[in-house]
Amino acid sequence: MMRRETVTKPQETSGGINGINMEIEECTKRLELLYDIAEKTNSISEVSKLLEEVLTITQRALRASASSLCLVDWKKRLLYVQSAGGIAADKLKQMRLDLNSGIVGWVANHRTPLIINDVPRDKRFNRDIDRATGFTTKSILTAPVVRRRKAIGVIEVLNKNDGSAFNDRDLRVLTRLASTEAIVLLVSIVATAITNIERSQIVLDGYKSAIEGLVRATDARDLYSLGHSQRVKKYALLAAGSLSFSSEELQAIECGALLHDIGKISVYESILRKPDALTAEELYVIHKHPKRGADILGVIPSMEKAREIVLHHHERYDGKGYPEGLKGNDIPIGARLVAVADAFDTMTTDHSYRRALSAAEAMHELIEGECTQFCPVATKALIDALIKKPDPPPKVVTTTELKLPAF
Repeated sequence: MMRRETVTKPQETSGGINGINMEIEECTKRLELLYDIAEKTNSISEVSKLLEEVLTITQRALRASASSLCLVDWKKRLLYVQSAGGIAADKLKQMRLDLNSGIVGWVANHRTPLIINDVPRDKRFNRDIDRATGFTTKSILTAPVVRRRKAIGVIEVLNKNDGSAFNDRDLRVLTRLASTEAIVLLVSIVATAITNIERSQIVLDGYKSAIEGLVRATDARDLYSLGHSQRVKKYALLAAGSLSFSSEELQAIECGALLHDIGKISVYESILRKPDALTAEELYVIHKHPKRGADILGVIPSMEKAREIVLHHHERYDGKGYPEGLKGNDIPIGARLVAVADAFDTMTTDHSYRRALSAAEAMHELIEGECTQFCPVATKALIDALIKKPDPPPKVVTTTELKLPAF
């Protein structure tokens, strides 16, 4: 069971804190950018305008004379020029290209960026495009926009303004742009319009993809927590299934459980990976992570309920938890469920300082903590669900089975 600790505020070095704050700021900006894009994309025309702006900025940054964004239609095996910049932009926007030919088609099929500084000599070059537009392509820099291991678009910039060659730095800039969640989300929305798939699902997928990436990055900082957030989400939803929640409330519980430890991105790895007992100063740092996580989610109004779960998942039913010392039913029910799910997964996972408990042992510990550390309703919901669940009992995770996630 978790004990109430008296902690003192540590002396924090400015360099270390600055580095942590930069990580939090970057994490926050990624979520804020996705929310900002979702807010602005009320119509396909607005998405197209955003893409035009991105393309213009990219062309200017790389000092190129032309640019385009092509969308991939795999069913029709065609490339649609969605956005274009430069002297041939108007003619390019009217074009439909064969996905099986040309440099852009090759990039889409192989999901591989290219830098070609002598285009006319490249066998993949489709000269018909230059003939149709009156543009002379000399050099090209192009990168795929990939979603779920399939190219959904291709970004290209053409001909340096000063006649010089594109270089590896230019390629890194374009490749990084094409792989950002924001661009993938925008291109997905427009590409979806072509195939008539629901836009809302694409936006949701974009959020989930970005959030799960952040969770993997956070979990990976502590070798004993790999996969922890995903398992807590599974247990929390399992318990919630035996209670009466709306679909919106279940979605908040899912997000809150998945993101409950996102604030640990602000905690030094030396603390997260320490095999011995933590000092009072180190506990003080750890106890700040719910508030840090809530601050990160605070930029997204639509995640307010998930934010409350993140903020309060370390409160105790007897009021001796943190950060606000809430008691009983004053603690949001989603946070009470996540607290039980979090404790169960922690107890059934092998750690450097103790062996993992069996599922039965962990359930007994949860019952022992009813009305003190844990909410009795949340405890009963998880235990009943685990007992009734037809699947095999939860697997104990050992240190030998831990692997770094793929990014």
